[in-house]
Amino acid sequence: MKRIFLVEDEKNLRDLLVSYLVNEGYVVTAFGDGISAKEAISCNPDLWVLDIMVPGMNGYALIKEIKNHNQETPVIFMSARSAELDRVIGLEMGSEDYLPKPFLPRELILRIDRLLKTARTVKNKSEIFIGSSVFDRQRRIIITDENEEISLTVKEYDFLEFLINNRGKAIERNEIIDNVWGINYFGSERVVDDTLRRLRKKIPDLPLETVYGYGYILKED
Repeated sequence: MKRIFLVEDEKNLRDLLVSYLVNEGYVVTAFGDGISAKEAISCNPDLWVLDIMVPGMNGYALIKEIKNHNQETPVIFMSARSAELDRVIGLEMGSEDYLPKPFLPRELILRIDRLLKTARTVKNKSEIFIGSSVFDRQRRIIITDENEEISLTVKEYDFLEFLINNRGKAIERNEIIDNVWGINYFGSERVVDDTLRRLRKKIPDLPLETVYGYGYILKED
């Protein structure tokens, strides 16, 4: 059974979300503050759901600790503050998804289900050149031409792998969303641009071209 760690200081909401998650078959551990959540990072849950504004240590500080411990652990941010600003900051810090409050508990369930789907079967060889860098599928990292190892978030990895598996083919934005975020994804299409921006930062010579009005194409070497 998959384990979810939930960090939410509002007790009524925390209890409600725990009830929904347990009914869906998840094993849930809930925290009312950031300090107690930080102490449990080494327990390695399958996914974290973080409220940004919690006492002791906020969600931004927590996600740094979580990703430093295990870069591949997916994180969903929740916030009742400025949704647009928090969403962008959260994605920059490595979160895989974001939910502005208020939201329906069912929506959180759908997003968790999507993130915890069985990992796709790795295709082709494990190391592939992308520009001057190497994409190491087995270790889920990028290795630069200076031999620097760069970690990828879950969605950065999924996005890059999908592009590689369709190399030389123009891909529609909606096709990217359906295959990387899932057909039940309810968020903005801007998640594609946000993830791509982070990938370009990690791989400056990423040979990806925009097909205006359509999508993207990863060029063949």
